[in-house]
Amino acid sequence: MGNPKAFLTINRKEAGYRPVWERIEDFGEVEQTLNNEDRILQASRCMDCGIPFCHWSCPVGNRMPEWQDALYKGKWQEAYEMLAATNNFPEFTGRVCPALCEKSCVLNLQGAPVTIRENEVAIAEHAFNEGYVKPNPPKKRTGKKVAVIGSGPAGLAAADMLNRKGHKVTVYEKDEVLGGLLRLGIPDFKLNKKIISRRLALLEAEGITFNVNVEVGKTISTKELLNKYDAVCISIGAGKPRDLVVEGRDLKGVHFALELLQQQNRVVRGLDIPKEERISAEGKHVLVIGGGDTGSDCVGTSARQKAASITQIEILSMPPADFNPDTPWPLWPNILKTSSSHKEGATRRWSLATKRFVGENGILTGVEVADTKTGETEIIQADLVFLSMGFVHPVHEGLLDALAVTYDARGNVAVTAPSKTSVEKVFVAGDAQSGASLVVRAIDSGRKAATAIHKYLS
Repeated sequence: MGNPKAFLTINRKEAGYRPVWERIEDFGEVEQTLNNEDRILQASRCMDCGIPFCHWSCPVGNRMPEWQDALYKGKWQEAYEMLAATNNFPEFTGRVCPALCEKSCVLNLQGAPVTIRENEVAIAEHAFNEGYVKPNPPKKRTGKKVAVIGSGPAGLAAADMLNRKGHKVTVYEKDEVLGGLLRLGIPDFKLNKKIISRRLALLEAEGITFNVNVEVGKTISTKELLNKYDAVCISIGAGKPRDLVVEGRDLKGVHFALELLQQQNRVVRGLDIPKEERISAEGKHVLVIGGGDTGSDCVGTSARQKAASITQIEILSMPPADFNPDTPWPLWPNILKTSSSHKEGATRRWSLATKRFVGENGILTGVEVADTKTGETEIIQADLVFLSMGFVHPVHEGLLDALAVTYDARGNVAVTAPSKTSVEKVFVAGDAQSGASLVVRAIDSGRKAATAIHKYLS
């Protein structure tokens, strides 16, 4: 390392967030940026630790010590090239990844890991701004054609890697816009959608064909698809949300989390939603059921829609705030996570199970919950409820059932070999195979699926 003792004299410095009073008035990205000088100092904190647990914990195997050192030395282009060698989209993960690498950083033993995620996005943005990132189409084509179904991070990563190998790749997306949950699931205040469009333009310039508003199995038959392409990659995500089947579930005002998030992302894009279809938290008491990231996104969205109050509940007990002996370093720690959205005005409660939805004249007015430890019940006032309890598996109806793929015990697409489904020349990547997970894991899965497909085609 260029300065192996910098961690002794330079403290961790985060870019932080825009002020709450400012950021809840818009859907712009909440995270700020450091200047280049501060960013270089933060990179210098990467110590000569001997065993880079950060690399070990990163699903795509980013070589953090190497590109931190390049950044410290001001070699921005070299740092980006190292990043791009293992991660197709560092500008995405640098914004939305929970940074497993930082939790396993040796300096996290003192609670002050290297700002790896912020450094990553800084390198990526510098590379785009300086023109280091340019279209690089393959110089030779193989004559093989591959269809990728789904344009989320797994599908885009698979398409990118296959295109680099010279195969002709066509991506099919059922929605009207590309990006999957990157585009329609993650709020704009966490990921500016211009970042996605910029990368898509690059992939298109490199020869990938994109088709929107095409639902394979309906718009185009699976038989036609299999006849047209030499290989098919399924990357449709885990789209089946976990429901809460209790009394009052059909009351007006109870929605899945993605109903809110997808609609709001479309509104930000400029789509005019009819008033009778609009989900708005304005002036309403909002209850978010589920304590994960998607629930946090509902909290932040509701705050921007000017909810009267926001409460988020979780059936599990409140985790420790700082250290959990059950998940010691360098494992991912099961500790209390407070997002930027939580700091915007939400009440968080734990150990509460939902018993029933309460309403009048078919309209939600409250939710009865029970303390999982004492059994005591209460009714929480609520005009809007967002179910954010995760996803169970990919949607079976349509594409998957038409292909007649085999499912595993959890309802995900089963594999008979790396990324290979039970159907000839059909492969799978991302959440459709693993169940709902992280963007960075989806990218890794897409890369691995591309490797399997290339081997199959070769």
